[in-house]
Order: sequence, then C-alpha cells, then structure tokens
Amino acid sequence: MAAAGSNPARPRVQPTGVGGRRHNRQDRMNRRIPPLNAVRAFEAAGRHASLTKAAAELGVTHGAVSRQVAQLEAWLGTPLFLRRPAQLVLTETGRGYLAEMTAALDRIALASLHVIDQAAPSTLHVNAPPTFAMRWLIPRMSGFQQRHQGVEVRMTTSLAPVEFGGGYDIAIRGAQAPLAAAVSEPFMTEVIVPVCHADLAEGGRLREPGDLAACTLISYGTEPYSWAEWLQAAGAPELRPAGTLRFEQMYFALQAAAEGLGVVLVPVFLTIDDIIAGRLCAPFGTLAARQRRYYANAAARTPLTGAFIDWLVGEGRDTEQSMALSAAGTV
Repeated sequence: MAAAGSNPARPRVQPTGVGGRRHNRQDRMNRRIPPLNAVRAFEAAGRHASLTKAAAELGVTHGAVSRQVAQLEAWLGTPLFLRRPAQLVLTETGRGYLAEMTAALDRIALASLHVIDQAAPSTLHVNAPPTFAMRWLIPRMSGFQQRHQGVEVRMTTSLAPVEFGGGYDIAIRGAQAPLAAAVSEPFMTEVIVPVCHADLAEGGRLREPGDLAACTLISYGTEPYSWAEWLQAAGAPELRPAGTLRFEQMYFALQAAAEGLGVVLVPVFLTIDDIIAGRLCAPFGTLAARQRRYYANAAARTPLTGAFIDWLVGEGRDTEQSMALSAAGTV
C-alpha cells in the first residue's frame, strides 16, 4: 500500500499487438508515430539487407534511403543497423522492429486495397496492341477481375504512340526502352522467333534456316522484325522461300500459321499456350531472336493503375517461367 502523500507507481502499459491492452481514446489522441517515409525506407533496407536495393524498390537514391534510416534511428533513439564495410546488418532491436513494421505496412496495404475494392465500382481504361489483347491479355483477365471485382475494365486496341489524353489510363506497348515522363513498368520480355504448326517441322524438316526454302513465309504489316532481318541474322540472307503470304495484322498472320499455311515471325509469349499443347512449335529455338520488353505505361501510379500494373508483372513472370520450362523441354 502506498504511503500517504506519495505518488502510487504508474502501471506499465504495453501497446496493442505486443501483448498489452488496447489503447483507449486518449491514448490514440496522443499516439506518437515515426515519419512513415522513414519507416518505409528502413523496412525496405532491412528486408533486402541493402540500401541500394531498397533505393531501387522505392525509386529514390541510395543517399535518400540512408538519410531516412538515420532519421528514424534518431527518432527512436537507438541504432537499427550495424554499419560494416559492404554489409548492412540489423541490430537485435532492428530485427524485432523490422518484423513489426513489415507486418504493419502489409496491413496498411491490405486495408487500403480492401477499401478500394469495396468502394463504388471503378473504371479502368486499358489500351493494348490488338493481337496482344486477343492472344495474351484477354485470356488472363479473369484473374484480375477475381481480385478486383469492383473494377470495370474497358479495353481498346491500338498500335499508335502513347498519348494519355487519348482516353485510357494504361497503355501497353512493346518497346526497346521505357516511355519517358511516365510510369513505365516492364512486365515481360518479348522474344521474336519463327513459329509454325507442329506438322510442318515433323520429321526434322526444319532443322536449319536453309530448310525454309521449301516453306511459305508469312509476314504482316505491323511486324517489328522482318524476315529479311531474321534471315540476315541467321546467316541465310539469300534464301528464297517457296512462297509468301502477307497480312495487315499479326493476328491474321498467326492464325494462318496455326492453320499450317507457313512460318511466321512472332513473339513466343503469344504462342506459349499452343506450344505447350503441341499445336505450334518454334523449330529454330532462339536462333537470331530479337528481344524487347513489354511495358505498362501510365501517366501516374494510382491505387487502381498500380493494382493492374502489379497484376501484369505477376502474369508476365508466370508466362516467362512457362517459356523457360518449354525451352528446357520440361513441360
């Protein structure tokens, strides 16, 4: 029992989530929260064990991450990292704090996505190349819709240069470099190679580029890589095919190849499902292949455009893994 006139000992209160009681209203009003940018910088640096990788993830400089971490350490009054040459090591306090902050940021992200999804239906306007939309994007759209049921996706197709005043929020384009002055996120590598119906290559009839002399070469008006360029790169610049077919759009050229009418130069990812099923094949593999990236371009990264871009990145990663397995002969 406390002596008369003495101050009774103040009970120690643990914060919620670390085994203590809930904050009451007054506690919440007096809540002390560190700078959130500093917390994000620390969490990324701790998760990667690297200031450089954290800077790349957050889109800032190495020095900016270092200053944010130092600011957080000053705010907390304790070091979170041991600075060693070419090594970033969490202190014991830092390890515990990292686990709590990662969980807290994950909860913030999930809660925010939940609010977005529960809000009034949102509309996302997406513009993509026609064949890309028909062969790759539309067959996978159900995955995005299942995650974001409140989002209505309206799709248009075009190959024109990106102009964000053109009525779309995201424009998907194949390119050699990201779009300047925009959010331009690469999500898949395009590898352009000769593709044909599996029957045309049966029995080893298409072992080397010279064998194309007995084939019909299919081309199209929007092709990013011509047969003349491929034959030059493959060491057969003088080859003359048995015939040629030309279409306006890649979609029709690819459909002609699927019907066994000839060989076409197209991105492998557009045909990966048919290659895995054995309907189509890439007889020369990656010989003389040309590569570029597919980018999701947006004027700004909003919760809605960001959700779609992140979904594209995941789908692109899955497709590239399928292509790698196919090339290795394991599917």
